[in-house]
Amino acid sequence: MREEARGGFSPRAALVLLCALLVVDFADRQVVVTAFPYLRAEWALREVQLGALVSAVSVVVALGTFPVALIVDRWSRVRAIAVMGTVWSGATAACAFAPGYLALLVGRIGIGVGQAGFGPAGLALLAASFPAERRATVFGVFQVGAPLGIVTGAVVGSLVSAHWGWRAAFLAVALPGLVLAVLALRLRDYRSISEPSRGRAAAAMLGRARSALGAMVGGALLLIIFSTLYTWLPTHLERAYGMPPTLAGVVASTVVVGGAAGTALSGVVADTLARRDVRWRLWVPAVAAVATTVMLGTAFVATPPGGTQMVLVLLGGAMATTAIAPAAAVVLDVVSVGVRATALSLFAVVQNLMGLAVGPVLTGALADRWGLTTALAIVAVLGVAAGVALWWGSRSYAGDRARAGFTSSSPPAGPDTAAGR
Repeated sequence: MREEARGGFSPRAALVLLCALLVVDFADRQVVVTAFPYLRAEWALREVQLGALVSAVSVVVALGTFPVALIVDRWSRVRAIAVMGTVWSGATAACAFAPGYLALLVGRIGIGVGQAGFGPAGLALLAASFPAERRATVFGVFQVGAPLGIVTGAVVGSLVSAHWGWRAAFLAVALPGLVLAVLALRLRDYRSISEPSRGRAAAAMLGRARSALGAMVGGALLLIIFSTLYTWLPTHLERAYGMPPTLAGVVASTVVVGGAAGTALSGVVADTLARRDVRWRLWVPAVAAVATTVMLGTAFVATPPGGTQMVLVLLGGAMATTAIAPAAAVVLDVVSVGVRATALSLFAVVQNLMGLAVGPVLTGALADRWGLTTALAIVAVLGVAAGVALWWGSRSYAGDRARAGFTSSSPPAGPDTAAGR
């Protein structure tokens, strides 16, 4: 089956551009973490208040993704992406001028408003541009932008904040998004297939697909762990290792680099093994989820600060991102073409509301009560629950695909894509 596409960029160029936009997306989310020590000193904030600055973006993304995706599926994915990039970059720049905590929180909410729907729109474009058998691999490459963006926000934010203050850091990560938003107008779009009610259709398809439910829940539980690491690891390094904020931000970013590797590698491994048995799409992250608990639990419970602990945290961070690409591929495999962006928006709601939004605030609340190291250990246990959810979903994956009339999608027609360029 072929899907019509229009625009200027080839599929590979589109993948690079969308990945770059995702890097900026998460850099704009993460830069506030590098400001924690300065905000704590300047405004006397508690841990839970700092965590709320991170979680606010994820909550708004979760609440806004579904209505935005309904518009995206009816209007234009390309124009929507350009508008989103402009809005969230502008909101990030506005954070630099916040006079107090509430104003900064409102600015962070504005970032979430702009970012709502970007992930589903980008994934829907990529799904129309590459064969279904390569979805987890392609999605893995795209989703590498998330951990790379976290690293970018951490490194740029730490260095800029140390030299020019935390306000300048927001401006530094905001400007590239405006440029990429303009370039996004040259992406290829595809013609939507009419559905009588996209929201109800997508929800019904996902609700009766146990594999999609397992993928969404398991992926969200792992994202609680990963969002905890990229939010609170710099603070752990400052307190347990005595690192200055700038060095702590840079060192913590290496764990997120491990997450980027886990995201990309898991997509390739899942696609390769799925050629023998499609259930490997969910078995791969299920095994990695349990390994996440083992690695991080050992690190924060039985290992003192030092090189061994950092290696275990690095491995745990790499394992915690392994469901991102396979889970999205599973969701797309069990819905029709006409509701792809809408189905992915529901997936994004779960990942943000039950995953990314929970980790920073939950860990902050636990840290206020029992200390940060204990909080990190408690959150790590969720990897076991994630593994169970993913395994449960794998049991019906083949049947769910057959019920949805799964077919392999070829790249869109056109001289560029036909040549595989």
